[in-house]
Amino acid sequence: MTKVLTRSELLAKYNVPGPRYTSYPTVPYWEDTPSQWDWLEALKQTLNENQEHGISIYIHIPFCESLCTYCGCNTRITKNHALGTKYITTLLKELDLYLEKLSLQDKPLVAELHFGGGTPTFLRAHELEILLRGLHERLAFRKDAEISIEAHPAVTSTEQLDVLARYGVNRLSLGIQDYDPKVQDIVNRHQTPEMVAKITHYARKLGMRSINYDLIYGLPLQTPDSIRYTMRFVLQDRPDRIAFYSYAHVPWIKPSQRRFTEKDLPQGAEKRRLYELGRDLLEESGYREIGMDHFALESDDLWQASIRKTLHRNFMGYTPRYVAPLLGLGVSAIGDALTVFAQNEKVLEKYEEKVERRELPLLRGHILNQEDQILRRHILNLMTRLKTSWEDPCLYTEFLDTVRERLKEMEKDQLVEIHDKEVVVTPEGRAFLRNICMAFDARLIRKSPGMRVFSQTI
Repeated sequence: MTKVLTRSELLAKYNVPGPRYTSYPTVPYWEDTPSQWDWLEALKQTLNENQEHGISIYIHIPFCESLCTYCGCNTRITKNHALGTKYITTLLKELDLYLEKLSLQDKPLVAELHFGGGTPTFLRAHELEILLRGLHERLAFRKDAEISIEAHPAVTSTEQLDVLARYGVNRLSLGIQDYDPKVQDIVNRHQTPEMVAKITHYARKLGMRSINYDLIYGLPLQTPDSIRYTMRFVLQDRPDRIAFYSYAHVPWIKPSQRRFTEKDLPQGAEKRRLYELGRDLLEESGYREIGMDHFALESDDLWQASIRKTLHRNFMGYTPRYVAPLLGLGVSAIGDALTVFAQNEKVLEKYEEKVERRELPLLRGHILNQEDQILRRHILNLMTRLKTSWEDPCLYTEFLDTVRERLKEMEKDQLVEIHDKEVVVTPEGRAFLRNICMAFDARLIRKSPGMRVFSQTI
């Protein structure tokens, strides 16, 4: 008789390093680096195939006034706001390079524009206006375009929000992480519930249709009481969406995380209980779980997309619809032309130097082969629809013949159901979604990374 493992035993069994799958292949396995010609040709093809739908643009603003010790993003810590003005000029020059090299006669139509960081609201109100005005001079926007920005509540003003709303920004994502003072102290991220409520209410008054809160579970010194305390204030504000992320502990990549040790971190079953507590509190208040680590009210586009089966996932996380290509602007930004990935220089000075020389500031990338493209589709299906099938010959590659064997243990543990050429994630299996996707990751299976790269899956 097969032993049924407890939840704690399952968490211990499957708590291994693994990717988050915002792309496939994952960045550590990029190897076939595109030339500028390869990248531009892939962009042109994807633009031609999707021009009536509009493109997606991601703009990276790397600056932060202080270092949040949990952070894994590419940042430049500074209080010198003069850097922002120079950076805006460089961003617009980079965009001009693309418009010229792609030979675009008309303004490209934009369906999605997202500002990430770093801290985009590091830019002062007049700097945001210069950047947004420059973008509107060069680009056309769909009437239903989703224009979003990430913001640190402690450095976001009503004057900035006024500018953002005036230029059509309709989605605001506030990085909160945790309200517990002891957790805020150790991760060096401070904002009060009152501060966040003020920004949220003002953004809604300006007509921003979707407010997202970023929360993290598994932070150092975090306890069930921390989660309850944080959720109490979050639920009072009732944001439209909530990203409830697992903390990724990678101090070998981000030395700032050495401010605390593994002893300070909730791990394994203890960490998962923090997520389940937060999830239960959210669901009791009308939020619905979407994919992995995301929640939304039923009135929000993200939940509606999950019902319509149009949910998409890219380097920014979940989005309500598929948009291609994704053009990344700014230091370290990643672009996606479906068959080619391209990432900009990660060092600010190198990025600015290349743009000044009128070069696309590319650092690395990857040209997807046919197997990559097919497996990418299956991993995306699992991440957005919790199932995938290769009955269609166009979605078949020989590697899929080996998937069932790798999922045998998960099938025995009732985390997946396998039907001939289909895999379905069970409700119990949602907690192990990253592990399930790893069974489809040919590059990971054929070659383990030569150094520590990924955070734990639980």
